[in-house]
Amino acid sequence: MDQEKIIIKGARVHNLKNINLEIPHNKLTVITGVSGSGKSSLAFDTIFAEGQRRYIESLSPYARQFLGQMKPADVDEIIGLAPSISIDQKSLSHNP
Repeated sequence: MDQEKIIIKGARVHNLKNINLEIPHNKLTVITGVSGSGKSSLAFDTIFAEGQRRYIESLSPYARQFLGQMKPADVDEIIGLAPSISIDQKSLSHNP
């Protein structure tokens, strides 16, 4: 496993057409582009979806039975990606 970067090969999710890229670890990385260029497909439907799938696979079989099985992203290979979760920020109080 390459510890210096995430390597994505052959991503084909939604608007992504068989793209390859490398994202360095421990650096601020920004994904930009025009509307419909595949930013969300790359960030959420490819990178995060695969990280979440790897996280669920790391759980015990007992825990996985309650979560269901996730299909891998439509990609040839992702190297250097750790299991991941997302946290949604919600405010319980309203500030004036």
